[in-house]
Amino acid sequence: MFVFGMTEGPKGFDPLVLLLAALAIEAYVGDLGVLFRFLTHPVAFIGGIVGRLEKKMNREKRSQVDRAFRGLALVLVMVAGAGAVGWGVQWLSQHHTFGWILEFMLLVTLLAQRSLYDHVRAVARGLDESLEAGRAAVSHIVGRDPKQLDEHGVARGAIESLAENFGDGVVAPVFWYVLFGFPGLLIYKTVNTMDSMIGHRTERYRAFGMVAARLDDALNFFPARLSAAFIAFAAAFAPKANPWNAVRTMVRFASRHRSFNAGWPEGAMAGALGVALAGPRRYTEYVVNDPWIGDGTAQATAIHIERALYIYVVACLIDALAVAAVAVLRFAL
Repeated sequence: MFVFGMTEGPKGFDPLVLLLAALAIEAYVGDLGVLFRFLTHPVAFIGGIVGRLEKKMNREKRSQVDRAFRGLALVLVMVAGAGAVGWGVQWLSQHHTFGWILEFMLLVTLLAQRSLYDHVRAVARGLDESLEAGRAAVSHIVGRDPKQLDEHGVARGAIESLAENFGDGVVAPVFWYVLFGFPGLLIYKTVNTMDSMIGHRTERYRAFGMVAARLDDALNFFPARLSAAFIAFAAAFAPKANPWNAVRTMVRFASRHRSFNAGWPEGAMAGALGVALAGPRRYTEYVVNDPWIGDGTAQATAIHIERALYIYVVACLIDALAVAAVAVLRFAL
């Protein structure tokens, strides 16, 4: 459902108004975590299905080619299922008096503005307390081995996670919802979840998760670059940030990142803060010897995390304003 074809149903709210309300509520209260003490979180539910299917389909005795085709089959099944469920939620929202409540609650749950802020803020507070507290906090948001990180490595990891996840946890869901409604958002979240679970370059997942990883790259192509632009724009309103260096760094260094997309928001954040991100780092199963993103200092600290969070908050506001602008434009046409 293309954005200019989106109309409110006979009983529902306009989808873009619903999205703006969800962005505001989620930014204030988070992702309704209390509710999911009793219910399974949608992403956890998707992950559970992926995990069970992966165990049955991705057995070591199978050849790499066979595993690649089975990985393709898994992606097709999951995307089709997500599209069907998403369409059902959207239909209910637009055709039932109170159906919009379900879509609204799912939107709040599937956005990640506040939760990302809280997790990264916890790293800054942890570092203010001790290196061990910082390592414990950053272990929740990065895949690398926190025991190998010094203070600067912990700070860089938090900033990198903030920048990258602003793209795939905030901008991308909004982008695909604006274009295709709730089915677009749910398909994106499903693909992103598959990528996080099976899109790794390890022996077990290299073939099986190839399609999921490539599809995730494709779906994040425009959101990653859009999120970088939002970060650079936000830097103009943040103390001690440099918007021009953000633009220069993302253009110059983005292609050096091992990720097809992550280099853009990370480059923008690195330039805005005057730090260097990425670089050599150790994960649980392997070591990555990547080049640095940015030509600033690699000695990031908790202060840099706080500055990055300020930029992030402004960038989230810009993201919401972009949705509002689209809504006004659509109403005017």
